[in-house]
Amino acid sequence: MGKLSDSLDQAVAKAFTRPAPKSAQAQMKYLVKQLKSTKAAAEALGVSQRTVERYLTGKLKQPRKDLAARLAGEVRKRWQPQIRAKAKKAAATSGGLVIETRARFGYTAAVGTTDDGRMRHLTQALPPAYAARLFEAQEQGATEQQLLDIAAEGFQEIYFKDRGRRANGLLVEFTDVDHIDVQL
Repeated sequence: MGKLSDSLDQAVAKAFTRPAPKSAQAQMKYLVKQLKSTKAAAEALGVSQRTVERYLTGKLKQPRKDLAARLAGEVRKRWQPQIRAKAKKAAATSGGLVIETRARFGYTAAVGTTDDGRMRHLTQALPPAYAARLFEAQEQGATEQQLLDIAAEGFQEIYFKDRGRRANGLLVEFTDVDHIDVQL
């Protein structure tokens, strides 16, 4: 995953009403319950079915770092799906989102202007249409560059073109992302 995709996930996670399970045993129980079998959980984590059973019974308590990361990631993907959907729907229909970033913005414009990209620190509210496009693209498995292209289009229309009031023909590129944070 990339920076923008992770930031979108973190923004949605802030809407959760309860914290996700913390211990390996609780995480494993939740994952088995969601996937409906220890075999499916084992396949999702890349471990044996017996290993999953050992975590369920409490014989194993501290997973290796790589397994702990995969386990936490799988639980986080499935945690509170209704609240996750509600937060995405709210952002996509009425609220929009705010993106704060430090990245290189380059642009192509009329003859006589510069196209040298430069690092900018921007915080911009994007309308619900861009939030909907970002979440839809993320769900369909878009690459990080495709997500950045959607965000660049949002910055282009809202920040640089001021909703069509200036800079007609301007095309913005969004590269070298140093930092990005999304708020719903």
